[in-house]
Amino acid sequence: MTSDTRLAFAHPSERAEATADTATPLDRISLRDHTVDVEIGAFQAERGVRQRICFNVVVEVQPLTGPIDDDVDRILSYDRVTEAIANELADERLNLLETLAERVADRILREPQAKRVFVRIEKLDRGPGALGVEIVRANDGAPEAEIVESDVLHPELVYLSNAAIASPYLKGWLDQLEALGRPLILCVGAPNAPAPQLSHKMAQRRIDLLAIEQNAWVLAARDDRCVVVETRTELDWAMKNGQTCVLAPSKVVLDSVDTPSVQPRDAVALAAWFASMFDAFEMLVVGAELPTEGSVPQRAASVDSEQL
Repeated sequence: MTSDTRLAFAHPSERAEATADTATPLDRISLRDHTVDVEIGAFQAERGVRQRICFNVVVEVQPLTGPIDDDVDRILSYDRVTEAIANELADERLNLLETLAERVADRILREPQAKRVFVRIEKLDRGPGALGVEIVRANDGAPEAEIVESDVLHPELVYLSNAAIASPYLKGWLDQLEALGRPLILCVGAPNAPAPQLSHKMAQRRIDLLAIEQNAWVLAARDDRCVVVETRTELDWAMKNGQTCVLAPSKVVLDSVDTPSVQPRDAVALAAWFASMFDAFEMLVVGAELPTEGSVPQRAASVDSEQL
């Protein structure tokens, strides 16, 4: 076996050593065979089930100057590595190990001591062997952008009933909402036509979410300002660029780690869950009763009034 081939299958610590810059040596800390149970994967068979994934991580860090004095605050703790993994797994459900590896590496490299990181992630339950990815990322030295409160978006989340979608006042309502100057997210429920009813809970959940998405496109067809968005990334971009967003909820719901306990059939309650997730300024409900629960301010408007 050639040296390159051996290194390709070696532990990341060996790859780190083999590719080190001898002119400016770095210290290393490592995490070996850190195994967690998580729901991850792009295939339907991987939804609703947990599988073991194994992390091997090596972080190259700037050597300390002066005595350590046995002070834990002066070093990059192993806990920071495991916390980076736990935080990314808790953030949202992911389809790809590649995405998870990138996010774990990025979070570790935010630590001031970290200079280069090797991340190997393997699925242990998808076949007779381990299936995985390995990436290497380096700190480019650019300072991390500071997030200030003024950069955080607090959208106006609006639930529109079917009567509101069909209302002749819709255009005027959108004019009023845009005048608020806040990012705008529109949520809808299922159309009035009955959807198929199944005893399989997961299949029924998907059908009900797809019914809501049908109605999202109906709303978008009523006014050209409305843009249907399907992912959190797409939503963030659309809000930052001043688009009026109509949420197609399937991917956001199914990819959420904190899956909502409410069912898609209770569309107003689901919209309240979105309002909390997106840290909305308020939730406005047009043509329906306010939800019984919610973590953001709520108000209701009638479909019979031109004013919201």
